[in-house]
Amino acid sequence: MTNAVRIENLGVSFATDAGTVRAVVGVSLHVERGEVLAIVGESGSGKTVTAKSILGLLPETATTSGVVLLSNREGTREQDIVSLPPRWLREVRGEDVAMVFQEPSTSLNPVFTVGWQIMEGLRAHGVPKKQARAKAVEILGRVGIPDPEVRVDHYPHQFSGGQKQRIVIAQALVLDPALIVADEPTTALDVTVQAEILDLLRICRDEFGTGIVLITHNMGVVADLADRVAVMYRGEVVEQADVRSLFAAPQAEYTKALLAAVPYVGHGTARAVERAAARPAGWAGQAPVVEARGLEIRYPGRLGRPGFLAVDGVDLTIRPGEVLGLVGESGSGKTTIGRAIAGLTRVTGGSLRVLDHEMLGVRERRFRDVRSRIGFVFQDPASSFDPRRTIAQCVAEPFLIHRQAEHADDARERVDELLEAVQLPRAFGDRFPHELSGGQRQRASLARALALGPELLIADEPTSALDVSVQARVLELFAQLQRDFGFAALFISHDLAVVDLLADRIAVLHRGRLVEEGTGAEVLSSPRDPYTRRLLASLPVPDPVAQAERRAELLRLRGA
Repeated sequence: MTNAVRIENLGVSFATDAGTVRAVVGVSLHVERGEVLAIVGESGSGKTVTAKSILGLLPETATTSGVVLLSNREGTREQDIVSLPPRWLREVRGEDVAMVFQEPSTSLNPVFTVGWQIMEGLRAHGVPKKQARAKAVEILGRVGIPDPEVRVDHYPHQFSGGQKQRIVIAQALVLDPALIVADEPTTALDVTVQAEILDLLRICRDEFGTGIVLITHNMGVVADLADRVAVMYRGEVVEQADVRSLFAAPQAEYTKALLAAVPYVGHGTARAVERAAARPAGWAGQAPVVEARGLEIRYPGRLGRPGFLAVDGVDLTIRPGEVLGLVGESGSGKTTIGRAIAGLTRVTGGSLRVLDHEMLGVRERRFRDVRSRIGFVFQDPASSFDPRRTIAQCVAEPFLIHRQAEHADDARERVDELLEAVQLPRAFGDRFPHELSGGQRQRASLARALALGPELLIADEPTSALDVSVQARVLELFAQLQRDFGFAALFISHDLAVVDLLADRIAVLHRGRLVEEGTGAEVLSSPRDPYTRRLLASLPVPDPVAQAERRAELLRLRGA
C-alpha cells in the first residue's frame, strides 16, 4: 500500500438559502508517498473543498459522498474520512494528515509563542511536555529557523512572512504525517522567499517521504515542485497527467486556456516598443509627474531604539502617461515609496516632488487638494472596502471626500459609468463587497481609484492574490484603462513577469536602495546587478524543463 490518500468519486454539496450548491462532482484522485500532486484551477473550481475533505474540515452545511481513504505513516491501515466519526478525526489530524494554510498570520495565534503552538499538537497526541519542547526545537531547526533554541520562545510577530510560513510547515511536520495538504502556501510571498519555501516542501517530499497535495493557482510553482497535476473546473477534474506531459501537451481546452493566461518574462517587450513609438514628440522633455532625488524615509525608533531607514537615497522619475514598475522583496521599500508619493508616509530626507509639490515637510492642508489627482489601488480590495456599504457607495467615496457630491446617490450616474469602464455591470453597484469575486472586487477597486480622473495611479500588488486567468483579465483591463485615461502609474509588484507586461520602465529595490533601472528588455534580458539576477532565477516559470535549469542557476547564485 503506497498511497498516502486515495479519493474515489468524491461529491460535496452545500446547503444555502438559494438551494443546494454542488461544489465537487465525482472527483477521483490519489497521492503516493514521496509524491507531490498539484490541484489547479480558478477560484470556485472546488480544489480547496477537495483538500479540506481529506482532513474532514468541511462545515456542517456540507453533504459528502464517495470515499476518501487515508493511510497512516506505517501504511498498515486505511480509514475513510467521509464515514469516520468526528471523535476519531482528532486522532487522524496531525498524525496521518496535516494542513498548511494559505495565510500563516491568521493561522498562528498572536498571543502564544510559536513553540507553544507547535507543542500544542504534540501534547494533544499524548507527548510529554519536556519531550514536546525538544521536538519543537528540533523541527524549527529542520525547517530552517535560525537559533531554534531561542526562537522557540518568540511570538509570531517577531518573524518575517517567510519564517512564519516555515513555522506553519513545522507544525504540519512535527507528528511526521504521511500526507501534507498545502493550500496556496506561497501566494503572499515574494519570489525569493517563495523559492525557499518550495525548497522546504521539496525536502519534505524527498527526505521525509511525505506525500503532498499542493493547492495553487501559480503554474510556475506547479512546474517547479509537482510530480503530477490535476486540473479542476466547476467541481470536476478535467485533466490529470504527469507535470511534463501536461505542460508539453495539455489535452483539455480549459487547461490550454489556463496555461495561455500565465505571464512570461519577455512577453512585455513588444508592447513596450509599441508604447514608446506612440509617445508624442517632446514627451521626454515634459515635467515629471513624480521625481525623487536622494529620497530617504526613516521610521522613528521606539523605547530608545534607533530608527529604521526604509528608503535610502532613491532617485526615480515617472513622466506623464508612463508606467514605472517597482519590484523587490518584502521589506525592500516598495510600498513605503508608494505611500510617500500618495502623502500617506512622511518623507524624512532628500527630495520627492509629486505633481509639482515637494513632499519633504509638506502639510496635509496644502496637499489635500493634490490628493484628488492621485488614485490608489490597494493589494486586498476586500479589506479596503467597507463591508457595510454597497459597491456603488464604496466607489462614490472619492466624490464625497472631495466634496464633488453630497450623497452617494448624487454620484450614481458617474459610478455606473466607472463600473462599465472596468467591465462590471451597473447592477453590481447594488451588491456588497462579499458578494463579488476577488477579480470583481479588484475591478471595483480600480473604478474607485479612477473616480476623480487621476493624473497618477499607484497600484500596490493589485494582482498577487488572483488566479492566473483572473489576473490576466485584470492586467489587460489595467493596460486598456491606462491607454484610455492616459494616467501615469507606479505599479508595485514582486512578480517580474506581471511588471514586464505593463511597465515602460522597471526599477529594482533592494533593502531600500535602487540597484537597477531601465526598460524591461534592459533589466530582464541582461540584468547587471547580482540581486536582479537572483530575483529572475527565483521566479518560477511554467515550464518544467526551463524551471529545472532556473533552479540550478539559483543554487549557483546562492553559493556565489
